[in-house]
Amino acid sequence: MTDAGFSRRVEAAKARIRASEAGFTTTTIGAFVARRAAEMGERVLLNVFECGETITYTEADRLTNRIANALLGLGVKKGDRVALMLPNRIEYPLIWLALAKIGAVHVPVNTRYTPREIAYVTGDSGASLAIIDADFVDTFNAMENRPHALPASRVLVLGGAHPVALAGLVAGAADVPPPDPGLAPDDLMNVQYTSGTTGFPKGCMLSHDYWMVLAQAALAWDAEPPTRLLTAQPFFYMDPQWHLLKTMLAGGTLFMAPQLSASRFIGWVKTHAIDWCQFPILMTRQPAAPDDRETALKQVATFGWDGETCRNFKARFGVCAREGFGMTEIGLGTAMPPELEELFDSASVGLDGPLRETTIRDEAGNPVPPGVRGELWVRGRAIFQGYWNKPEANAEAFRSAEDGGPAWFRTGDLFEADHHGFLWLVGRLKDMIRRSSENIAAREVEAVVRELDQVEDCAAVPVPDAMRGEEVKIYLQLKEGLSRADLPPEAVLAHCRARLAQFKVPRFYAYVEAFPRTVSNKIEKRTLVAGSTDLRADAWDSESAETRPSSPDRGARK
Repeated sequence: MTDAGFSRRVEAAKARIRASEAGFTTTTIGAFVARRAAEMGERVLLNVFECGETITYTEADRLTNRIANALLGLGVKKGDRVALMLPNRIEYPLIWLALAKIGAVHVPVNTRYTPREIAYVTGDSGASLAIIDADFVDTFNAMENRPHALPASRVLVLGGAHPVALAGLVAGAADVPPPDPGLAPDDLMNVQYTSGTTGFPKGCMLSHDYWMVLAQAALAWDAEPPTRLLTAQPFFYMDPQWHLLKTMLAGGTLFMAPQLSASRFIGWVKTHAIDWCQFPILMTRQPAAPDDRETALKQVATFGWDGETCRNFKARFGVCAREGFGMTEIGLGTAMPPELEELFDSASVGLDGPLRETTIRDEAGNPVPPGVRGELWVRGRAIFQGYWNKPEANAEAFRSAEDGGPAWFRTGDLFEADHHGFLWLVGRLKDMIRRSSENIAAREVEAVVRELDQVEDCAAVPVPDAMRGEEVKIYLQLKEGLSRADLPPEAVLAHCRARLAQFKVPRFYAYVEAFPRTVSNKIEKRTLVAGSTDLRADAWDSESAETRPSSPDRGARK
């Protein structure tokens, strides 16, 4: 095809994306649930297949009404924050929808958090009620600085021997819609904590409209509406939440795995005839099987895949991976249009998504031409409303628009675009490490390591890893006169395990005499790792409990 012909197809794709925006519903999540229940009736909405739990659209609407009315009976009202620390059990999405119906705000708590992290999230959000699983009671109660708003009487425990079961929570509660608290689409639905470069996670304020726009944009990404969708990530992440709403928009069934399993994921896709899922890159590294092309998959959403991975996936499963770019703050920012599938292995994250506008800026905030790298800025309807209790972070994150339109959000990510408007993610400007889909703030890891008396300073950096994307490496500078024998890596590891969620704990440990520094005395991490083709070399590996030997080409840059 000529460049002119391709350009016409690109412009047609852009026009379709813009036209789809006119059909986007503006509503609250609670009203949406009630409407879809009336339309879909006894079709199965949720199937937590390994637990034998299913619920229809009608049943979900009625049960979420009962949960909502029960929460009102506990004094929960519009705007109150409710912390949920639950695994993937059917109650979790139902409680989320119930919170939506009364205008309460969901504060998801990562089930791998330590007491220190739980105390921060529940305290910072001002949560006045917590609903937790029995498996996490000991961790939850181990908080040293327990928020005053969360005494034991304001913590409901599900499962186990001595808790309040869901049946007990809703006993006597009516299944009629709760009183309308005067909700609007712009009202807050989630304070969704996401790791940031400032250390502790920041709470992203996400409205009802945020979730509805995200779900509708995700559905518009597909060539055809799916009917059997799979979600395997924990529901406290944002992805399963929009997966649920996307499922409801499509009138399909969401199959929810109790937990993510690399070895079983592809089997679930086959067993349950899944036709859509968000495919984690880790799953592509599982051994191939002769029947891999016999799945019901029609389309998969992917984030951050390279061209080779996309080509191997299509060769193995016969399905194109469809790349996009999103983050908690913006929802779905870009997506590769289905009508341009010849670009499936280009590593491009596509074009601007519905209700999203992007621009690439240099360090001074000026737009850059195609082919020049810069920071991606995004704006559009129903992006996040800012960081909870973080005015300084908000001032840093947003920039006024020269055209008088909505402010731009600075993603902190390095991008490049071509003259058609296709975007490529080049890297991150933020000091972040991404391990197995988890965002880890280097500063938080460093703050924990600096608590050790023997440590003068430290630096956490990412190490490329074929299995997990990136691993965490910590460089240690000990105080004068001390050596590794005074603080062996095993001791640092034990300290980190006690203070950090497991996914944040460094795998690699190395010692330096001094750090290279900038003129403002900040550690120069680029210089620290420059010249090394293998950041694992000469580092103690916590998985093997030994120091890796030096690479023969250490110091050479390929």
